[in-house]
Amino acid sequence: MAVEINSKIVSYSVKKAVEAPPLPEENPLTVRIPSRPEGTLEAVSEKISYVGAEGRKKVYLLVSFMPVEGVLNGQRVVVERPVEFFFPSGQLSSEHQWITATMRSLSLAARGGYVTQAVADLRKVAWDKGLVRCGMNRWGKPMFHDSEVSAIAWSIQQILYRRGFLDQDGNQVPVEELVARYAQRQASGHLWTPPTAEEVEQAERQAQEAAKAKGDGPAVVGHCPECNGELVMMDGCPTCYSGCGWSKCG
Repeated sequence: MAVEINSKIVSYSVKKAVEAPPLPEENPLTVRIPSRPEGTLEAVSEKISYVGAEGRKKVYLLVSFMPVEGVLNGQRVVVERPVEFFFPSGQLSSEHQWITATMRSLSLAARGGYVTQAVADLRKVAWDKGLVRCGMNRWGKPMFHDSEVSAIAWSIQQILYRRGFLDQDGNQVPVEELVARYAQRQASGHLWTPPTAEEVEQAERQAQEAAKAKGDGPAVVGHCPECNGELVMMDGCPTCYSGCGWSKCG
């Protein structure tokens, strides 16, 4: 539409576009999911074997995952989170009702955004029937747990580790890394895979060499009998610096 100007033009200005307000931060790890969504979810099914006071047992676990949106540094991002834990019925007879209740609680924790802490708490459950052997650690040594519940919780942590949600020690992977892993998966079509034992060992060796080069690394006093890593003095006691936890003082 034409506009007629009847007076002298003395100045002018260019109208600037109104910028949209920045998106509020919303951590995709803590976004609450009201309920299990309808339809199909990607899932991991795993058979777990462990040995305890009642002999060897084999059980099955199923963990479902789904993409969850959030806002990080003003940008919309997506991560993959576990949202459902399932323990098929009839595996542990009379104990099954408690296992089912635990899986339901874990599913609620997953949808509430605090599954990492919930699984870590299950790792602390102990009983009076002795240790339970389940799985191997990163150095190929058998893992022993304080109860069957602890063994199953450790197995869940390993499922989440292999999916890229937790690190090998059961700690939460930072949200920035989860965003990058999911974006890489979408671009390549391949899931993130854990580093091999050789790659982990090489990375630890490089970190130790870098610390020595800077002159701020601890003095090496021997080698660990468990993983052959370097021993350093901590609180007056030779302790494994590679992270397996061995200490001469127990």
